[in-house]
Amino acid sequence: MVYETLLGFAVLFLPFLALELALQGSHSKTAEHLRQALFFLVLGTYFIHQWSREGQTLAMRTWRIKVVLAKGGPLSLQAATVRYLLSWMWVLPALLLAYALDLHKWQALGAVGVGVLVWAATALLDRDRQFLHDKLTGTRLVQLPKPPKKSKTAAAA
Repeated sequence: MVYETLLGFAVLFLPFLALELALQGSHSKTAEHLRQALFFLVLGTYFIHQWSREGQTLAMRTWRIKVVLAKGGPLSLQAATVRYLLSWMWVLPALLLAYALDLHKWQALGAVGVGVLVWAATALLDRDRQFLHDKLTGTRLVQLPKPPKKSKTAAAA
């Protein structure tokens, strides 16, 4: 998740730079809502594209994890979109609770942290150790085998 977060910041950098230049650093409610919408749409585009194209983001490729349909096939655009929307359940309930209780800064961050831990714990309730959003979407994460090691003679050639 840490690696995926770092990649997410990289994906968001240019769109946010363009938005900030257009907004000239405004902090109006409209500007804040535009930032939130851009965040949601850019990350959605990235994840949906990667999952429906190859079943992996760059971070998933590094850890040899792939998302597939429950029967093993590749994700359709629709399945990837539903998975993206449901994956917001990692943080959305905690964000709504923080908003309802008027939590700020560290309290809100703590609520999100607890929400992430609770959502992650849903995998413990599943016999295949799949997250709830994958069960609801009909997808699953699979561990890919290690690539074969290159022999020294092949590397020298």
